[in-house]
Amino acid sequence: MRSTILALGLITVATSALAAPDASASKRGNKDLKTYCSGDAVTFCSGNDPDSSEMDACFKKNMDKISENCRRAITAYKGSGGK
Repeated sequence: MRSTILALGLITVATSALAAPDASASKRGNKDLKTYCSGDAVTFCSGNDPDSSEMDACFKKNMDKISENCRRAITAYKGSGGK
């Protein structure tokens, strides 16, 4: 669940860049997630609301395809209790 939330935060940044809202307006995630997972969010989950459960599900579904840096950011985020 936390990895999904983390992925969602990252996807929020990426989706925001393509869709409309400013990436900094994301409600979830941290700076590293936004930095390292934005591209993955756009590649695998564009069109999903960054703060939605659909984004979480998309990141979870594509976890084996995302970049190594994004996976590391997600692992670190989860390890810090989601902060």
